[in-house]
Amino acid sequence: MARVGRLAGAILLETDGDYFLVGNTKEPCDFAAHGFYPVDVDAHRSSYLRLSVAGPVKLSGSCLIVDGEGEGLAQLMAQRFLIERTGSVSERLWRLVRDPNDDGEGSVEDVEASWLSRIPAPVWQVVRDAVLRCT
Repeated sequence: MARVGRLAGAILLETDGDYFLVGNTKEPCDFAAHGFYPVDVDAHRSSYLRLSVAGPVKLSGSCLIVDGEGEGLAQLMAQRFLIERTGSVSERLWRLVRDPNDDGEGSVEDVEASWLSRIPAPVWQVVRDAVLRCT
């Protein structure tokens, strides 16, 4: 099992003692304040990157709990949530998985989302297309 949360608008994946940043950050991030060595983020070059821990890791907010481990899961989270042309996390897809009835208040509880790593890619693509379609 792994935990999937957010860090400066990107996805932060904690899996088997490793941390991965998935996607571009959407705001300046003080990585050191969160327990990581600073990195240059460019999701067009690589959709995810392994973070090096510099001290105690400080995470806040609720997380998704998903099946899977390691770098393969980081790649899967990129496929599930990133918008290809920008390398950023889709807020619509994130809200859909985290809480489809989100009223904007935001829950502090972790969300069991093990289904996310098991849903077939073609089915998720239909979901992505529907959610990301401009109306």
